[in-house]
Amino acid sequence: MCSLRVTTDADRLRTELRDNSVRVIDVRRAEDYKKDHIPKSVNLPLAVLLSDDDPQRVAKIAQSLGIDDQTPVVVYDDTFGALASRVAWTLEYLGHADVSLLEMTYGQWKSLGLETDQKEYLFGPKTHSVHPRPEILASADYLEKRKDQKGVILVDNRERLNYLEQHIPGAINIPYRTLASEDRILRPHDELKRLLKNRGVVDDAEVITYCGSVGTLSGLAYYALKSIDYPNVKLYVRSFKEWKGLNKPTTKQENADYWDLSAE
Repeated sequence: MCSLRVTTDADRLRTELRDNSVRVIDVRRAEDYKKDHIPKSVNLPLAVLLSDDDPQRVAKIAQSLGIDDQTPVVVYDDTFGALASRVAWTLEYLGHADVSLLEMTYGQWKSLGLETDQKEYLFGPKTHSVHPRPEILASADYLEKRKDQKGVILVDNRERLNYLEQHIPGAINIPYRTLASEDRILRPHDELKRLLKNRGVVDDAEVITYCGSVGTLSGLAYYALKSIDYPNVKLYVRSFKEWKGLNKPTTKQENADYWDLSAE
């Protein structure tokens, strides 16, 4: 099972909204959603989801938003796609196949003069099954066993300075900011492929992404990799905060004064 699409553009979303053929999730804070939002979108603040992201609870949340197994879902935020990515990945882990990211932020949507609304939307409850997908999740124990194996690439998506100061041994750094273009949450496919190739991330590897704490920045990287058809990508969802808290090994970049910018 895999996502039918990774990103959705504004024109397609507007058509699907007119056809009532999609459920749109706004993951911003409730107070921001109440000010204005994309028409017919429902609000699921990331903090609400992360308070307990057990698949059974996530299924109940999806059901309360009028989402069943077949409902196409598009998720958006106003934070360069990172928060939306974490919500989308959680739905994907639940077993929801058709979930994608709006290819732009809400701020970009508004800057284009596209429709907004202040009405709070509620939909009748649906039934959603629970079929967790462990193949897209990496735990700390899994990562410790796999990170030094041939064909496994560990990617740290934090800012350079955080990576240079401390990271999981063997990880390479692809800061989340390098994944975006000026007007989209992800670069065009050819640019992403070139970036990853220059960083040595080959498409036949098992790629595990992580960031600082809850898998937002690395969630964006997860979808960047999916957008260019990397078949085996996992998210270490609890990320460096958990790794360090478990007293797992960390390392510091020895030559912190040097950085290769050739990939950018």
